[in-house]
Amino acid sequence: MTAANTAPTLDFIRTIIAADVKAGKNGGQVVTRFPPEPNGYLHIGHAKAIGLNFGVAQEFGGHCNLRFDDTDPTKEEEHYVEAIKRDIRWLGWDWGERLYFASDYFEQLYEWAILLIEKGLAYVCDLSADQVREYRGTLTEPGKDSPYRNRSVEENLDLFRRMRAGEFPEGSRTLRAKIDMASPNIGLRDPVMYRILYATHYRQGTKWCIYPTYDWTHGQSDSIEGVTHSLCSLEFENHRPLYDWFIEKLGIFPSRQTEFARFNLSNMLMSKRYLRPLVEEGHVSGWDDPRMPTLSGLRRRGYTPAAIRRFIGEVGVAKRENLVDIALLEHHLREDLNKRAARVMAVLNPLKVVIENYPEGQVEELEAVNNPEDPSAGTRQVPFAREIYIEKDDFREDPPKKYFRLAPGREVRLRYGYYLKCTGVVKDEKTGEMVELRCTHDPATRGGWSPDGRKVQGTIHWVSAAQALPAEVRLYDRLFTVEDPSGDDFKAYLNPQSLERLTDCLVEPSLAGSAAGSIYQFERQGYFCTDPDTSAGKLVFNRSVSLRDTWAKIERGAQG
Repeated sequence: MTAANTAPTLDFIRTIIAADVKAGKNGGQVVTRFPPEPNGYLHIGHAKAIGLNFGVAQEFGGHCNLRFDDTDPTKEEEHYVEAIKRDIRWLGWDWGERLYFASDYFEQLYEWAILLIEKGLAYVCDLSADQVREYRGTLTEPGKDSPYRNRSVEENLDLFRRMRAGEFPEGSRTLRAKIDMASPNIGLRDPVMYRILYATHYRQGTKWCIYPTYDWTHGQSDSIEGVTHSLCSLEFENHRPLYDWFIEKLGIFPSRQTEFARFNLSNMLMSKRYLRPLVEEGHVSGWDDPRMPTLSGLRRRGYTPAAIRRFIGEVGVAKRENLVDIALLEHHLREDLNKRAARVMAVLNPLKVVIENYPEGQVEELEAVNNPEDPSAGTRQVPFAREIYIEKDDFREDPPKKYFRLAPGREVRLRYGYYLKCTGVVKDEKTGEMVELRCTHDPATRGGWSPDGRKVQGTIHWVSAAQALPAEVRLYDRLFTVEDPSGDDFKAYLNPQSLERLTDCLVEPSLAGSAAGSIYQFERQGYFCTDPDTSAGKLVFNRSVSLRDTWAKIERGAQG
């Protein structure tokens, strides 16, 4: 387990653990666990649970287990296991030798189920799933006893063993705990412990045809592993009485469950019941689509572990759920990338410029700073020639107020280059579309400064036409159009403009051979990450996050 966070504040969970350690509870030991189900990819909400469980264990000199709660063979797969392990390590944590699987405890769980039957605390029920729900009652009305609730211990033992032997059809019988059908906590109204399911488990194969439910497995797995502090999200608060009931009736290690609030991120959904349909129905390209809140998607988009950890640290640990503005996450990403990202020039919507007073055939190398925030990053050489490309948006024939970029007769500074003045516009004779600018440069302003003290207000980026490399750039917006898209109709809020592909982009030649995962600041454009789709002859970049840019506001004001 490795250190990944700065010193945290003493939140309510750390306060509880500190008190337990001081009192000598569990011999002063602290053991936590992160228990994902391997039926999907981790999302940023899991990052909070990961940081909390691994973090508090480290802070109190304990350890954190990684346990896969793999009790549903119809949804769980090995590749999810590997993806989850990869994401946890990427965040900066490691479980060492403490890797566990709930499926390895199936035999022990079965024996404990036998023990509860022998104590008269569990019974085999023949009600269908719909009937179980009907008998359970409501929040205002008590449930009613199953007609099979008072079977004898001997009959229950016989039926349960025959369930394991595969003698009954799938779904025809369950094993239920015998607690209280009138309990105000619906979770205590004889919850199901086992169901018959003929499916191949990714680790156990066909050894089992009865599978334990999550509620039956979770607490006992914590107990087997000696987990002292079982930290769960708030949705499990109503499950805690059942968790404690099983531990008490079995007389096993009394792990303590404590709940903390999940956070929700605006314009995103963080539940696999929502994310899975997005993947399976093709609304996104996969679990690692850069629009997804999954850790793999964020990584592909260019998010860093440091930015996510700082964001999680600022969100903190609370007792009530809240909606966090995604702008806060983007803020932490900008703060991190500003320090580490190499600066390069890229033109996303190219407009050709011919510098008429620059010698034909001449190419010179101009010195460019790699990162002004990091002097040790040094400089690089960028080629400059008679023909260059600039952004279409950096030129206006009829510029609005406060527009300081290039316009007819106006002079601007080329980044790291020369002062440039527009002398003419070439348009397509048929469409009237602007296709080329004619300009002149001031040779005395090499490096972007005038020896006579002449100043210009605008600085624009560019690439040399002959040496620039073609690239595809993918611009991402919010996946959903509303802050909270949760609900049965969540797909109605999908943003049709969440992805824009620009296929005619040009980047400076220093990006040749850029490896997947490399992060850059495209000057004046934002932060971008090289996508795994990049191959020989095809550069692909994903925009991680935009820069703080007032130009969009100016443009909107001019159009209004």
